[in-house]
Amino acid sequence: MDRKASQRKYTTITIPQPLFDKIKKKIEPTGFSSVSDYVTYVLRETMAELDSNKRGEKGSVIEKLKALGYA
Repeated sequence: MDRKASQRKYTTITIPQPLFDKIKKKIEPTGFSSVSDYVTYVLRETMAELDSNKRGEKGSVIEKLKALGYA
């Protein structure tokens, strides 16, 4: 492990078990190695979209979150 990776800090979040199971099944044929990797990717993409839209496209982010089981 390189020095930069060893200095990263992580935290734990919780999601409903049915959502976790659904994500796990969906990512089986993909390159994601874990639900955590996939959720991190989705959150980074969502945050990047929020940053680029400066809240102009708030509705599309809300729709993405709804599709993930939130709201």
